[in-house]
Amino acid sequence: MKIHEFQAKELFEQYAIPTVRGKICKDQDSAAIAYSEIKPKAAVIKAQVLTGGRGKAGGVKIANNEDEVRQKTKEILGMNIKGNIVNKVMIVPAYPIKRECYLGMTIDRNKRCVVVITSKAGGVEIEEIAAFAPQKINRYLIDASIGIPDFKARNIALSLFDEMDQVKQTARVIQNMYRLMLEKDASLIEINPLIEDDKGIIIALDGKMTFDDNALFKHPDIAHLAELSDEEIKENEAKTKGFSYIQLTGSIGCMVNGAGLAMATLDLIKLYGGDPANFLDIGGSSNPQKVIEAMQLLTSDPKVKVILINIFGGITRCDDVANGLLAAFKQIKISVPIVIRLTGTNEDEGNKIIADSGFIRSEDMTQAIQKAVELSKI
Repeated sequence: MKIHEFQAKELFEQYAIPTVRGKICKDQDSAAIAYSEIKPKAAVIKAQVLTGGRGKAGGVKIANNEDEVRQKTKEILGMNIKGNIVNKVMIVPAYPIKRECYLGMTIDRNKRCVVVITSKAGGVEIEEIAAFAPQKINRYLIDASIGIPDFKARNIALSLFDEMDQVKQTARVIQNMYRLMLEKDASLIEINPLIEDDKGIIIALDGKMTFDDNALFKHPDIAHLAELSDEEIKENEAKTKGFSYIQLTGSIGCMVNGAGLAMATLDLIKLYGGDPANFLDIGGSSNPQKVIEAMQLLTSDPKVKVILINIFGGITRCDDVANGLLAAFKQIKISVPIVIRLTGTNEDEGNKIIADSGFIRSEDMTQAIQKAVELSKI
């Protein structure tokens, strides 16, 4: 789960990470009021969206008076930044920057530990630095049994600053970031840029945080910050019903039992020139109601032109799936063709149940997928 910059900065303050808080505004009038309350020499207007690259997209602008604040707020609100529509901005005072750098923490899944990433090339997306100047990136693996003691924190800070005053300040920031990461089950904390201002003070001028979804139940204070997209809302609803569901961009709606078979189905759809609309694993339960709920989920996607049902009956019984499909037809108006392959436990009974249903049946997985791809292109 991602959170906005202003929310990350609230957490920074709780963990004694020096930062610059601003005021959140959703229109020009509130932006002008915020500017008059902050009374800066210059203000920075920053789009609040759950993605990076705001500056390059024009989502960060400097204003020197109230009229400019109004005009630039108007320009930013409503922008589309990497598929995210800007509906709020943060007004913060512009800070004099002597030096800027990058400081981040994430999980190294291969080493199974936290890794601290630093670079003196701050203010630029870390992916860009990695692509064009990888020698400018430093990585420090953290032993969970030791954490980040003072000597380790200073050693990391020395990769960013030479003067001992700034090294000590940065070391405290690093230790507090690590504490925040562990206590809140964050999977990413990014400060870009971390700056030294004209008075030698180290400040987190920006903030980005991502959290482990599987740990949110332990952190209701974090969970309530979620700002879910329509796709994420649908995926969460599916999860409550016992499905593994991921929205994709294609036109072939897929209902499969078992994650491995679902992945193989998606691979074959792509192999034969199709484009899946989703990943949907209904699991191993023999419950016709689950089939009804899965059909409701698939038919709610307007992009779906054909539904492919691929069931290999092990724990899941083919006759239960068939009964669920017939019940779904009575409850839901389904206007797209349905291609179905039932094989495994009680497959003869299942195929008899749907024999006169109008489904396009196939006993062969490859043929079923090829037919679904063909229908999706009509």
